[in-house]
Amino acid sequence: MYEPSQERLDILKKIDEYERKRWFNKDVENDPPTIPLTEDKVDYLYEKPFSKFKMKFANLVARHHINNLLKFKRMIISEVRGIPNFKSVPGAAILTCNHFNAFDNFAVYKAIEKHLKNRELYKVIREGNYTNFPGLYGWFFRNCNTLPLSSNFRVMKLFMNAIKVLLSRGEKILFYPEQGMWWNYQKPRPLEKGAFHFAATHNVPIIPIFITMSDSCNFDGDGFLTQEYTVHILRPIYPKKELSIKENCEYLKNENYKMWVKVYEYFYGIPLEYLPQTK
Repeated sequence: MYEPSQERLDILKKIDEYERKRWFNKDVENDPPTIPLTEDKVDYLYEKPFSKFKMKFANLVARHHINNLLKFKRMIISEVRGIPNFKSVPGAAILTCNHFNAFDNFAVYKAIEKHLKNRELYKVIREGNYTNFPGLYGWFFRNCNTLPLSSNFRVMKLFMNAIKVLLSRGEKILFYPEQGMWWNYQKPRPLEKGAFHFAATHNVPIIPIFITMSDSCNFDGDGFLTQEYTVHILRPIYPKKELSIKENCEYLKNENYKMWVKVYEYFYGIPLEYLPQTK
């Protein structure tokens, strides 16, 4: 019999509390303290030769690591639905996904890997994951086509320019519009506007992705049943020509959330209801 880890039990309790308080975008994980990112520590477009070399090598290692996760059932993808929706956008797009596990970006990548046409998937990540996350995953965070946010205004200018360049090149960029990761949380959370602002500003579509979960027969390292993922790739949402950037941002955000809710309610067979609100 596997004993659930106290750390995960505490995280689940915190998620319950935050849901009741409607703190949907707050982090619940006990991550290392964030070290501010400076201009000399990031090369968003991998223009420096050594940055480019590290990126290619890190992606090679990451692909091998993901395949091992799947082989040994540490991550299980039971089904991918909606690939034609992804293929219908051959050029630039912003992908959105619910954020519930450190592996969820791996699941998105594997779902679309064969259709990226020799391109990489770019991922927007939190500042602390880039500057101060330990071990193998910290190395992946710093080198695998990641776009770290920053509390430094000058670095954020570089970030915004990188988004512009990448979209002009026809790249796909993954955002987590819920922001903080809520471990194994099944419900869609209200969305922040960042991803949708970039889509509206650069006139590119949103491709919403929502991952649903089911219990497998295997236990993870924390004493909980490993979740089997179904990756739902939904129809693209395009900015409307008649709307302003601000109006399009709101339109895209609301449509994305509604589509996620529809998938949640259909897959789990229950209406979306949050826990009663408390102060």
